[in-house]
Amino acid sequence: MSLARLVISCPDRPRIVAAISAAIADHGGNIIQSDQYSTDPEGGSFFMRVEFAVADAGPDARERFTQSFAPVAERFDMRWRLTYAAERKRVVVMSSRADHCLLDLLWRWRRGELECEIPLVVSNHELMRAEVEAFGVRYVHQPVSAATKEAAEDSLAALLAEGCDLVVLARYMQILSGGFLARVGVPIINIHHSFLPAFAGADPYAQARERGVKLIGATAHYVTEELDAGPIIEQDTARVSHRDSAERLAHIGRDIERVVLARAVRWHLEDRVIINRNATVVFA
Repeated sequence: MSLARLVISCPDRPRIVAAISAAIADHGGNIIQSDQYSTDPEGGSFFMRVEFAVADAGPDARERFTQSFAPVAERFDMRWRLTYAAERKRVVVMSSRADHCLLDLLWRWRRGELECEIPLVVSNHELMRAEVEAFGVRYVHQPVSAATKEAAEDSLAALLAEGCDLVVLARYMQILSGGFLARVGVPIINIHHSFLPAFAGADPYAQARERGVKLIGATAHYVTEELDAGPIIEQDTARVSHRDSAERLAHIGRDIERVVLARAVRWHLEDRVIINRNATVVFA
């Protein structure tokens, strides 16, 4: 048996769940997990994620399901996607000097904690080539400067066009242009070392220390053209005190960043995240 995932969003109304369940049963599927959420049962939005087992997960089976489910989707004005767990997404990781998020993702991937393939790591520095290649992953050094930014983005876009389903910015300390985001055309997840929307931009730990905060955190979000303002996937915090220096805050923050980014990537890979305007519904 193969594991299939159906993710749906639509205006809320009666009989949605019944129609979805019937369509899966008609396809020969057996539902093994189902999560749903409504913003308001009267005129709100409905979100659902269903995992079901099927005997056939080949292209013909996908096409048959698509054809049989199309009338249901049309009747309820659904946006939907069907994925199979066996079809592992290809993930490209991009990083700069900091290694903690990058190496944590590679370690989790090697241990089988992330349902994906990682064929490529791109960095604007040479620093981590040996560590990355030790995982058996291709490493590409793509320098970026203010004068070469456009050409660098052209090269990056060409690399990503080789085939990827997700880009992860594991402390990639470069701002990506709107044109680049449009050309890439796949989701991009970023880890920001701050509990957004507080202390966006550069040096958030120094900003936090200056303000005397008692909590610091990290935020994983989808990248949009507006800096650090994309839909948030996951956040976490740690308590700190006036005794902690900015360096100590950064040390604590690195631990949070690793965990938050790994959760966000895993949830995306498992089709647990639905974007709703500039927010998300996460069936974690």
